[in-house]
Amino acid sequence: MAEFLSERRLAYVATVRPDGTPSLSPKGSVRALGARSLVFADIRSAGTVANIAANPAVEINSVDPVSRRGYRFRGEARLLEEGEPERAEALGMYAELAAQGRVRGVVLVRVESASEVASPAYDSGATEQEIRKIWSGRV
Repeated sequence: MAEFLSERRLAYVATVRPDGTPSLSPKGSVRALGARSLVFADIRSAGTVANIAANPAVEINSVDPVSRRGYRFRGEARLLEEGEPERAEALGMYAELAAQGRVRGVVLVRVESASEVASPAYDSGATEQEIRKIWSGRV
């Protein structure tokens, strides 16, 4: 799963607004940090960070648009504070962005569950190679 995330450039982070409505935000910085945690950079994530402060429940989805497979991660998130070792480690992953002054903070997600996501196209018995052939011309 860590390799999958490092190869993908897009994931979606779902949070809950204070009024209870859902919020979905694309993130290009989701990465694995250890065996049970994910991180993403707060580049332009003011709403996401505010939602997490009010309710730490999150879900992150990343799906390869060609293979139609991916992963769903559920857990609790929080903004990492200065001096926390995970923050320094994550900032190392985002060194180029941080050097440009684009990273305002880092969000840590403690993963409580992870599961594979696969398109219903696989229900017919199609192989990944067949699915890739169909979808490679559509994305």
